[in-house]
Amino acid sequence: MNKENRNNWDIIVIGGGAAGLMAAGQAAELGARVLLLEKTDGCGKKILVSGKTRCNLTNSANLNHFIAMYGDNGRFLFNAFHHFFRPELLDFVNSQGLETKVERGGRIFPVSDDAHDVLRVFKKYLDANNVRIQLNTKATDIIVKENAVCGVKAHDTIFNCKAVILATGGATWPSTGSAGDGYTMSAALGHTVVKLRPSLVPLIVKEQKLAQAMQGVSLRNVRATAFQGEAASIDSTLTPDCVYGRGEKKRPKYPVIESRFGEMLFTHFGLGGPIILLMSLSVVEALEKGPVSVLIDLKPALTREQLHKRLQTDLDKFSKRKITGIIKDYLPAKMIEPFIALTGIEEDKQAHQINAEERGKIVELLKALRFNIKSALPLEKAIVTAGGISLKEIDPRTMASRLIHGLYFCGEVMDIDADTGGYNLQAAFSTGYLAGQKAAGYAKISGEQTK
Repeated sequence: MNKENRNNWDIIVIGGGAAGLMAAGQAAELGARVLLLEKTDGCGKKILVSGKTRCNLTNSANLNHFIAMYGDNGRFLFNAFHHFFRPELLDFVNSQGLETKVERGGRIFPVSDDAHDVLRVFKKYLDANNVRIQLNTKATDIIVKENAVCGVKAHDTIFNCKAVILATGGATWPSTGSAGDGYTMSAALGHTVVKLRPSLVPLIVKEQKLAQAMQGVSLRNVRATAFQGEAASIDSTLTPDCVYGRGEKKRPKYPVIESRFGEMLFTHFGLGGPIILLMSLSVVEALEKGPVSVLIDLKPALTREQLHKRLQTDLDKFSKRKITGIIKDYLPAKMIEPFIALTGIEEDKQAHQINAEERGKIVELLKALRFNIKSALPLEKAIVTAGGISLKEIDPRTMASRLIHGLYFCGEVMDIDADTGGYNLQAAFSTGYLAGQKAAGYAKISGEQTK
């Protein structure tokens, strides 16, 4: 390929993540000459770290559940999923020799448990369709003439093209290449960028010493409920006994924001683990309205009455034990000392000395361990970026810009995000497929018109 041809393409894909790889491969498969520009030294870096390096490709849930997992913006994805959904994705990777399996929660992984195998599928796909990949090349500007894309500027080079697919990802995990470049380029062309917020991110609490005292403790089968308001002001009996969050039909009543059941952990700065990550976006958004607290029900399987009876039975049965010896049957060892301190009960106090008021304090803490939320970790520490290019300015039938001819979007750069479980990657693959398909058609028509 001579120098002139190297700088002239049908389609330029900016970003070599999940969405960009799929878009580039699909466009090239349909006959377009495709150049993929990747700012880092390798494609698919977020694929490699997803699913704890196992790559949670997608989920076995039905279409309606999928749509619900993206919140109010989920309807935007109907067309993309119509063209390319889980069955098509699995057929594609299986045809490339990648076997998959379904795990808890409908999560689908490669049988090998190795994200590198997923990336190899896409590299093979792009190689087979002659996609040119140029690494260590940061696109800085999308060039527009007469309201239509005509090229991309990267470093000191101008690459001419008929269409651009913007697949730069969000602003999380900057080490993978996602640093918000796509938002800057889109805004320069007149596109609206919906406020960026961290999603799937740990929370920082005001009770730092308490969190540090329990740092590293992992809890299973607990309920965490986020409330609008200071922790001390919340009536703990308002803690629901069902899940409120994305994908659930029921909506919580004020002051409940979200409620999740499952696993969590304490960190040196606050709260982390699956259920905390899932509610984090709602917490971040609620913090803009006022104070937010999280109450943790450490014994959700028991009502207060049942817990009172169990505690009284244990106190009577082991009357000579210190209170710390009683609580060890209720909590992990590292939680006992800070928990007892919160009750105000002396550590060496024996079970038979515990009065009704003190029993009440123990039960209340077991049912409502309270934390005031200071903030979430910053955007770059989140797993997913919430916000992005406004969906009002993107045609859901084509992933094309409604403002600039020949400009297409796919993946996390758009205002789309979901909970963990394979939903974010499926959206990336589906929108990438549709963007690649439609951009190839546009480039073909544009080429014919210029002849």
